[in-house]
Amino acid sequence: MMLPDSTLLPIFYGIDAQVKHNLGRVLKAFRQQRVGSHHFHSVSGYGHDDLGRDTFDRVFADVMQAEAALARSQFVSGTHAIACALYGVLRPGDEMLAIAGTPYDTLEEVIGLRSAGQGSLAEFGVSYRELPLTAANTLDWDALASAVGPKTRLVHIQRSCGYSWRSTLTIAEIEKIIRLVKGQNADIVCFVDNCYGEFLEDREPTAVGADLIAGSLIKNPGGTIAPTGGYVAGRADLVAAAACRLTAPGIGASGGSSLNQNRLLYQGLFLAPQMVGEAMKGNYLLATSFDNLGYPVNPPPSHPQRDVIQAIRLGSPEKLVAFCRAVQRYSPIDAYVEPVPATMPGYDSELVMAGGTFIDGSTSELSADGPLREPYIVYCQGGTHWTHVALAIEAAVDAIRAI
Repeated sequence: MMLPDSTLLPIFYGIDAQVKHNLGRVLKAFRQQRVGSHHFHSVSGYGHDDLGRDTFDRVFADVMQAEAALARSQFVSGTHAIACALYGVLRPGDEMLAIAGTPYDTLEEVIGLRSAGQGSLAEFGVSYRELPLTAANTLDWDALASAVGPKTRLVHIQRSCGYSWRSTLTIAEIEKIIRLVKGQNADIVCFVDNCYGEFLEDREPTAVGADLIAGSLIKNPGGTIAPTGGYVAGRADLVAAAACRLTAPGIGASGGSSLNQNRLLYQGLFLAPQMVGEAMKGNYLLATSFDNLGYPVNPPPSHPQRDVIQAIRLGSPEKLVAFCRAVQRYSPIDAYVEPVPATMPGYDSELVMAGGTFIDGSTSELSADGPLREPYIVYCQGGTHWTHVALAIEAAVDAIRAI
């Protein structure tokens, strides 16, 4: 089995130190909120007075270094949580400004960039503008310094690279963005799509001035065992507004039974720093292995991991499909299934996806996917332990060499 070379051992040690720090953050929140086994129980029906659910919201807020949080199984995905946050803040006549290029594909229909008749933000009179990336695929800091307009209400900051080749944003960069935006208008809502980035650093965006963040519980903070869900966190008034979009005005965060999922959510959050650490180690192995084979990788092995995504530019559809099929063969679930390119809801091109995970669609567990379009990049996420990633790498390298 592929083992980390000597250059990776100090990096792995540093990741373990990061895991320890972030686990301490989680344990502190559990202590402060006096989490006990009675919080694992649930109620039925409307979900009124669901103590475990409401306590988990407070624990999650503490972990995310936020004033309030709504971490619920009723969010069907990270995109759903992001949409609730956007609809909660934006009103007709407002402008949403994306400052890191075009957002992730699944938000295009929410914004109204494609399709119609589904109640997009554009159909409700919310305008949209974006700052393109520079030719070097970096943020345009000069343009950002004067980008806020008179109608701008919310600035959208996507932390992760998504399906692009830019670098994922660091917390320090997010802090700089917020400082530049607030310097132009202190009332602007700075929103961060935090998907794939939780527990990568000591702080979350809400600790450096973000007004609102959102993400998925089947990504980093679910620790590979949260069965479903998403979250919003940040200023209490903005979280309350998002809650009214998840449920209804007048109900907000007080409704929605947790349906006996509480124990898995608490345990998943406890495991999350460790699972993120394992994914980071796997990504360093991926980056090192494919960089040595001559493939462009993002981030390069010499750069720090900023989220749990490792991108590899394979250059052909055949290699992209072969890579994903190899990962699927080395997955614990559905290893006998052969991924084929297909259309997916929310995407404008065919995708091939390998995801033999215990939680359907989980990106905390090892998965790989990519759109069938130039330059045929595969995006690898997650991994419950780096040794699993190492086994999948060996299979993927063999599959690509056979083409």
